[in-house]
Amino acid sequence: MSNNASDLSDLFSLMFQAHPWHGVSAGVDAPELVNVFVEIVPNDNIKYELDKPSGRLRVDRPQRFSSLCPLPYGFIPQTFCGDSIAEFCMEKTGRMGIKGDGDPLDICVLTETTMMHGNFLLKAKPIGGLRMIDKNEADDKIIAILYDDVTFGSFEDIADCPPGQIERLRHYFLTYKQLPTESERFVEITDVYGRDEAHSVIRRSQDDYRAAFGEPEARLGELKRLLQAR
Repeated sequence: MSNNASDLSDLFSLMFQAHPWHGVSAGVDAPELVNVFVEIVPNDNIKYELDKPSGRLRVDRPQRFSSLCPLPYGFIPQTFCGDSIAEFCMEKTGRMGIKGDGDPLDICVLTETTMMHGNFLLKAKPIGGLRMIDKNEADDKIIAILYDDVTFGSFEDIADCPPGQIERLRHYFLTYKQLPTESERFVEITDVYGRDEAHSVIRRSQDDYRAAFGEPEARLGELKRLLQAR
């Protein structure tokens, strides 16, 4: 980065809050360690999600049932579930006609720590994921460990995770949109996969992000050009 671009970056970091999806990177060590923007925590009975234009959290809906998300839940910045994610899902499942869901890549973070609210960043270590399909859209849920967590920090792969915790996550995602009177299930989880595949999903979501929104590294140069053109 040139001195001018670095100075501009420093100035913007002093003046403005970064957009949690576009203004924060996935992390210099991604996919082994990733930044996570947490939207909801286990005691939330309101489903919050990112308002994409503003970068603020907004109320999506009240949680419909007594089942609450069992882990802090959010997304990996500068990721996107687009064509590459959809292709990977079709390759792994043998399905056709799958699309990416058009959102950042979702992630759940296992930790012994009680977190009282969302709307913050943390660093996490991906160890696996759930291959979820929601109305014919690929909607993977990466499972990660809070970096340096005292209890779970030594986990390296999904096989290290208590099976009951995975089942709890599966139950939540299979039921959180499903009314008891609805017999036809439109959300399914086809696979639980390990760390290496989670890393592949994250890399593909980063590729999809760049295809959809351009190179993040080029943005300061473009901003500088636009400012000089005024």
